[in-house]
Amino acid sequence: MPFLSATLDRVKPSPTIAVTNKARELKAAGRDIIGLGAGEPDFDTPDHIKEAAKRAIDEGRTKYTAVDGIPELKAAICDKFRRENRLSYRPAQVSVGTGGKQVLYNALVATLNPGDEVIIPAPYWVSYPDMVQLAGGTPVFVPAGIATRYKITPAALEAAITPKTKWLIFNSPSNPTGAGYSAAEVRALTEVLLRHPQVWVMADDMYEHIAYDGFTFATPAEVEPALHDRTLTVNGVSKAYAMTGWRIGYAAGPEMLIRAMAVVQSQSTSNPCSIAQYAAVAALNGPQDYIATARVAFQRRRDLVVSMLNQARGITCPTPEGAFYVYPSVAGCIGRTSAGGTPLVDDETFATALLEETGVAVVFGAAFGMSPAFRISYATSDNQLEEACRRIQTFCGGLR
Repeated sequence: MPFLSATLDRVKPSPTIAVTNKARELKAAGRDIIGLGAGEPDFDTPDHIKEAAKRAIDEGRTKYTAVDGIPELKAAICDKFRRENRLSYRPAQVSVGTGGKQVLYNALVATLNPGDEVIIPAPYWVSYPDMVQLAGGTPVFVPAGIATRYKITPAALEAAITPKTKWLIFNSPSNPTGAGYSAAEVRALTEVLLRHPQVWVMADDMYEHIAYDGFTFATPAEVEPALHDRTLTVNGVSKAYAMTGWRIGYAAGPEMLIRAMAVVQSQSTSNPCSIAQYAAVAALNGPQDYIATARVAFQRRRDLVVSMLNQARGITCPTPEGAFYVYPSVAGCIGRTSAGGTPLVDDETFATALLEETGVAVVFGAAFGMSPAFRISYATSDNQLEEACRRIQTFCGGLR
């Protein structure tokens, strides 16, 4: 009898974490490595947030809290949704977890039964399909290629819905592409959803505040109030406030669902870190000027990377509306051979050869469900990005 669970056969380790770990190992071994795999702002957490955490420690706020969030944080989240998204929730409709990933996972575990389908636009964040499968559901992928700027169409969404569909996972701006849906594009999708009352919406808004060129963020429950009672709106402090290691994500939705998610969390992690929760209160309620400052830097980096990648032979890189990722196509590189002698049969061999021959670590497109492409996180310094893009240009220029 095998010792390990058969559940593990349905999932695989996170490719983004694998690339990041590989880059760290090579760097530790003395290689000159530029890691562009991790989706993590390189800025420090703002001082007023760190000070709030220190006060929480000094005041002894280091005990267990309510399973899914302290009252102060739930109140701050309600205020945030009202202030920024014109969404009205009560604290009982709010869940706080150990990062956005746990919040998403709790919701899936609490709602999916064998045979239930979850629609996931592709390219997708690597964890969505695996979380669905761990929860016993079936992921259904809707491809959205470069021709539609990595955004699904209403017709494609309609075609994917069946009587078994329980959720649509909707991520805008997107990881891995940075694609952002305008309010009009969101409305076109919500019109489809209104015709299918069995389908709930999981809106992953984690990159809400990282948007460029006047792009106006819109979330489904805001655009179509009739979907309010079957939408889970998910967000967090990780990306907006450079708080990835603090591990605080949150969501708001129907109280019935929030209670069920709390049951799951009560038997897994229990409450998120008490100190991090008080820091998150300061993030949501305190000065917001950091967001605008970071956005300027991210947009400058985006423009640098898009420009340099589009000068690389065989690469086409769309300009994303938000987040801090680009998702360039390498269709023009496949079928060639690298200067080091590696046949580039797919985007995984492209990324492997790029790392081995140039020291630039990226995540290959197959990990996100759409090839041939790769993802770059430009949440690192301008100098590192410029050097990485020069190496990519040289690598592509040497293909034969």
